[in-house]
Amino acid sequence: MPLLKASLPSIPGIAAARVDSAAFPQAGQGRFRRGLLAHCSNPACRSGWLHLWRSPTVPVFEDGWTCSAECTAARVGSAVAREFGGMESARPDHRHRIPLGLLMLEHGWITQSQLRRAVDAQKRAGAGRLGSWLVRQGAATESVITRALALQWSCPVLSTEFHDPARVSTVIPRLFVDAFGALPLRVSAGRTLYLGFEESLDPALALSIERMTGLRVVSGIVQESCFRPAHGRLIETKFPPVELIESVSETAATRTLARCVERFRPAAARLVRVHECLWLRMWDAADPRSLQDPGKMEDVICLVGAF
Repeated sequence: MPLLKASLPSIPGIAAARVDSAAFPQAGQGRFRRGLLAHCSNPACRSGWLHLWRSPTVPVFEDGWTCSAECTAARVGSAVAREFGGMESARPDHRHRIPLGLLMLEHGWITQSQLRRAVDAQKRAGAGRLGSWLVRQGAATESVITRALALQWSCPVLSTEFHDPARVSTVIPRLFVDAFGALPLRVSAGRTLYLGFEESLDPALALSIERMTGLRVVSGIVQESCFRPAHGRLIETKFPPVELIESVSETAATRTLARCVERFRPAAARLVRVHECLWLRMWDAADPRSLQDPGKMEDVICLVGAF
């Protein structure tokens, strides 16, 4: 499973910055009431609820309005602590998977001699996927390899038919599409997102997308010859603007992310963890669950020095 490191791919429109650490109080999450007299969603708020100089409707972070920058930092700090502390239990259980060659051999799709030749060729070259070597040597077709990979991961084979990059470019940041090899294909009327991968699934990414968007995610394998052109077209599509930040600690991340919320003044915002990243998405519309114009939202991806 790929993980983001300091050497991330260079992607246009991404700005990087490093921030210093600072301590912030922890606070729980709460509901709020919008209107002329809005109530601050920070349970530890000490500044009172009436701020004539501040909008009573924004900023909103995770269903709660905050009355000051300090209360915003407290709410963001609570979310950061939640993502660091709760991710271990949220990770899908590890499942042992039968090696692709053995699985194909068991189903009679290849012979022992064909498997041996492909493995030997892979070792001599020191690179390449076993499935690619089987196809190159004529032992199996690409569609059989795709079927075997789907069986290995207990997932469906997904098609790129009806894939419209512009309609799914707001699902996840371009950085995740590129770094994790993910291909959002389409969103059904039942709010199900079909997420394609070329060789192996990324359950952690799928879970983070579900938490951020409210969509049900169905992951599957896409045939290589279909995946790569569709992936390339998606990369060239307009995505929401994104800012990449490096932070030395959790408190530094809290400080910077809270500043982003205060600057954008979102009508809705949410924070989730994706592998080694904290992903903050901010919307300028009150309905964050809708797929809207990329220009009406902003992503912040924060890399924290030690997890």
